[in-house]
Amino acid sequence: MADHPISGMMDTTLQKIREMVDASTVIGDPISAGDTTVIPVSKISYGFASGGSDLPVKLQKDFFGGAGGAGVTVLPVAFLVITPTEVKLLQVDEQHDSIDKAIDAIPGIIDKIKAAFSGGKKSKKDHDEEL
Repeated sequence: MADHPISGMMDTTLQKIREMVDASTVIGDPISAGDTTVIPVSKISYGFASGGSDLPVKLQKDFFGGAGGAGVTVLPVAFLVITPTEVKLLQVDEQHDSIDKAIDAIPGIIDKIKAAFSGGKKSKKDHDEEL
């Protein structure tokens, strides 16, 4: 049985994604300025969709209609700064939207819920020290 047209369409789309997104996109090429080296670090998000349908026709020939597409977002998140005396990670935007803020808050919320259900009451002094 010959390959279905959707296979070729999906293969082409995935190949194009591979061409756009590789390890050097996440960890960029080092940039040297004197004795300091800066390496960009990015977050990559991508989505892929493909679909199609064999359409009924009166001819013996197969008739296929389909489409595929992909989207890629490259977001710079940090820079690794290397000097002769230290290495630092400088974040571009620590929390850039509400979803990230909510995700970052989850561990603290879980700890508070555990403490509430554990039955271990904290003294007023312990509570004040946390604030």
